[in-house]
Amino acid sequence: MKASVFYKCDCYLGEGVMWHKGRQSFFWVDIEEKTIYECQWSDKKVVTKKLPSRVSLVLETDTSKKVLLGVQGGLMYYYLETEELEWLCEIDKDIKDNRTNDGGYDPKGRIWVGTMNVNCEKGKGALYCVDENRKLRKKVDRMSIPNGIVWTRDAKKMYHVESTDRVVNEYDYDVETGQIVFNKVAISVPDDLGSPDGMCMDDDGMLWIAHWPGFGVYQWNPVSGQLLDKIEVPVPNVSSCAFGGNNKNVMLITTARQGLSTDELRMYPDSGSVFMVEF
Repeated sequence: MKASVFYKCDCYLGEGVMWHKGRQSFFWVDIEEKTIYECQWSDKKVVTKKLPSRVSLVLETDTSKKVLLGVQGGLMYYYLETEELEWLCEIDKDIKDNRTNDGGYDPKGRIWVGTMNVNCEKGKGALYCVDENRKLRKKVDRMSIPNGIVWTRDAKKMYHVESTDRVVNEYDYDVETGQIVFNKVAISVPDDLGSPDGMCMDDDGMLWIAHWPGFGVYQWNPVSGQLLDKIEVPVPNVSSCAFGGNNKNVMLITTARQGLSTDELRMYPDSGSVFMVEF
């Protein structure tokens, strides 16, 4: 399969693509440009919003009027019509060079989010969970680039990317308590395929992982650790992916210009754009 350009936006660090069921739209962000993008699927119209701080994550809430954002300093609600911001909780706010990265909801609605150093210094980040009582708990310490996170349909396993180590870790998951126990490295990505980044899971339980700088989104079997398939993306820095659309048969893929030389940007002029593939 080959992905084609869906929206030319020249994101410096495009990330965090997600399907918002309530609004029937895709969201994504440009972390370093502090920008949120929303594409209404009915007419493909894209609108952008600028924020006062880096933003890495957009999550749906119980109302279509606001979304939950991972920003530098923690988690905030963002009201889409009024552009008001409201803190949910602070995370690493006292660590000047840390910011949030990827995250998601577990099957019970707890919020999981990773933090990292803005210069990718090793061991400066962590994985946190915010429970139903808004209590923040650190789950994994000394992480470098905590990234994509998903849960199996039976809620017994959690898969989580550590980009620096090029692995997807498998945890046994207690859905009632939110406790995790490391089980094994489910996937180890070879050096020549880049590093795993954002991730989503299909209906068969297979993982689709954006590889940086791997020129694609790769499908992996987390049980066997085998590489199954690849969506070719014609730029190196592929950062996140998500299924969506009316029938969940579309995948949008974010990419980035970060780290590319002038010559590389000339060679890959669509770097930073959002790509699409239909299944």
